[in-house]
Parts: sequence; structure tokens; C-alpha cells
Amino acid sequence: MIITAFNGTHKTGPSNTAIIADAFLQGATEAGARTEQIRLANHKIQPCLACKACWQKTPGKCVIQDDMAALTEKFINSDLVILASPIYTDNVSGLLKVFLDRLITTGDPHWEFDEHGESRHCRRHPKPTRLVAVSNCGYPEQTHFDVLRLFFRRLCRNMHLELAGEIYRGAGGLLAGIVPEFSEHIDRYLNLVKQAGRETAKTGRISAELQQALEAPLIPLPDFNRIFLNKVNQLADGLPAGN
Repeated sequence: MIITAFNGTHKTGPSNTAIIADAFLQGATEAGARTEQIRLANHKIQPCLACKACWQKTPGKCVIQDDMAALTEKFINSDLVILASPIYTDNVSGLLKVFLDRLITTGDPHWEFDEHGESRHCRRHPKPTRLVAVSNCGYPEQTHFDVLRLFFRRLCRNMHLELAGEIYRGAGGLLAGIVPEFSEHIDRYLNLVKQAGRETAKTGRISAELQQALEAPLIPLPDFNRIFLNKVNQLADGLPAGN
């Protein structure tokens, strides 16, 4: 299985989103998958022009000369893709959204109806077939991912993909180890993420039981409120962003 993670954080250095993706890919590699993580911030990706040339004049080919042609090849040659992004105003980052907009080249201008009778475009390529969504935010509650839960379901429907798993991590700012008192909780969580990678490489999806475990609070809320929020209030100007 070929698994490619497209990380939409705007950071090029240390990243909480990358920590999650790295753990997942480590587990998948251990299970025999070929894996790669692509940091979109390291690539030149211009916004879609909505010219539709890739549908009519040059089918499947974009007129913009940047890094998207090579990234699209990575996308369509993967069996499973990971789309990873920190929360930006309740949604994916602008960088990941521009990347997704440019994947219009992988669609076909012809329409069809899905199994529920709702229209969508036909697909141009047989792969990928599955998607795993990854995100994190600084706030501890999982409710901050409600928009993404709908977004990725709609995206998968439109792109003919199975949503094989979702890894959403509240209190993501803790993943970099800025609070030593929480190290055991972080290690336990990242081991679950590695397990998700192994499971996905073997079965094609994250099991319902593991999915539920991944949704559990990273840190018991009383401890989070007592220790971390005090640090936030003291070091607000110096803490790294939860990307």
C-alpha cells in the first residue's frame, strides 16, 4: 500500500500536525506500507484560476506552471492519502484548501449520481481510494472539529473516496512536549496514532474501537485546566502556535 500525507500547515519547521502524521506513518511503515509526508509549505502552489482548461482544452492538465503537477502525480499514485491541517478559523488551512482546489484536474467534467441520487462529477483516475483526515487545535474540546467532520465527509463523497479514519486532536499544542508533566499522556496518545497507522496499512481503515480511543481527551480536563491554562496565561506571548 502506498500512503502519502499532504500536510497543510503553514510551518516549515516543527509542527504539531506533523507530529501526528509522523506517528501514523511510522506505524504504517512498520506494517509494510510505502509512506511519505509532503509539507505543502515547501512547494509553490498557486490558486486555481477556475478557467476549466483542465476539463476541456487540456484534459487532466493544469495551465499553471508550478509544483502541482508533481504533487498531483503523488496524489493519484497513492492508494490512501492523508490530508492533514491545523484548525484555521474552524476549517483547514488556506494552503491545504488551495491544494484541494487545484485537484480539480483529477475530476471529470461529466456528471453522475451517487448511491443516494445526489449529483457529483465522475472521477478521472482509479486511485486513491481512501482518505484519512488529520487535524489538531490548541483548545482541548473535540467540538472544535465539527466543521471538519462534515467537510471531509463531503469531500470524500465528491472525490469518490472512503473516509478510512479521522484523527482530530484537541489540546494539540501539548504534543511538542511543552508541559513535561503531561509526557506520559502524550506518549500514550502517539502510540495510539501509530497503532492507527499499522491498522490502516493492514486493513485499509481505522477500526471503530481505535477511532473511539483516539477521540478521548488527551489530558484529563481538571489537570489541563490546572496546569496548562496557567502556563498559557503566563506565557501567552511566547507559546508556539498549535500548528
